[in-house]
Amino acid sequence: MPAVYDHTMTVAASAIDRQGHAGNVEYVRWMQDAAVAHSDARGWTAERYAQVGGGWVVRTHHVEYLKPVFENEEIIVRTWVARFEKIRSLRRYHLLRGDELIARAETLWVWVAMPSGRPRPVPAEVAAGFEIVPDPGES
Repeated sequence: MPAVYDHTMTVAASAIDRQGHAGNVEYVRWMQDAAVAHSDARGWTAERYAQVGGGWVVRTHHVEYLKPVFENEEIIVRTWVARFEKIRSLRRYHLLRGDELIARAETLWVWVAMPSGRPRPVPAEVAAGFEIVPDPGES
């Protein structure tokens, strides 16, 4: 399974805002979809997280919008895990239209015990399931 994961999608009409391009919240949705797909591809499905008694919640998102995206365009949400710490993980994203970088983003995820929702150390088996990629370049 690749350490850097490409999640390809087509921009739906429902993603378009009053300004005629994809709305800001859509980028966050795409980021989360890509993160879940990458996790699934690495073997860490919702069921497997439940088996270890925990899961990820978002602490922060940061998105730098570089170019607008329009209906029916195919985009790639490229994602990777940049860092693991005791209770959190930093995941980065490049959103691309072909080779053109349209946004850079990152999400700080915190590992929590379920069902309490309290932060806990990331289990070693979870951290071992993802390679750390410090910087794969711009595209």
